[in-house]
Amino acid sequence: MKLIYVIVRNIDSSRVTEGLNKKGFYVTKLASTGGFLREGNTTLMIGTDENKVDEVINVVKKECGPRQQIFSNSAVGTGEYATMQVMVNVGGATIFVTDVDRFEKI
Repeated sequence: MKLIYVIVRNIDSSRVTEGLNKKGFYVTKLASTGGFLREGNTTLMIGTDENKVDEVINVVKKECGPRQQIFSNSAVGTGEYATMQVMVNVGGATIFVTDVDRFEKI
C-alpha cells in the first residue's frame, strides 16, 4: 500500500480530483499555502496499491500539466510604484509517494 501526496495549485485541484475520482481513486483534500506566486495550494492525499501509483501520476500529469503565465509584481522604486511583468511556469504538481505500514477504513 502507498500513500501519495500531490501538491497542486488551487485552480487545478478540482480537475485533478475529478479525474482521479473517475478512475476510482478516493482523494482527501487539504488546504496548503506556499510557493513563488504566494497563491494557495491544495494537497491531495491518495491511498492506493503499489501497482496503481503510475496510474495516479498519469492522471495528475494529464489534468494539471505545466504551462506559462504572466505574473505582475509591484516593485517600490524611488518613491514610485512600478509594475514588473514576468513570464513564469505554473501548473504541474509536486508528488511524494510513501510506504504505508497499515491501513484501516472504519
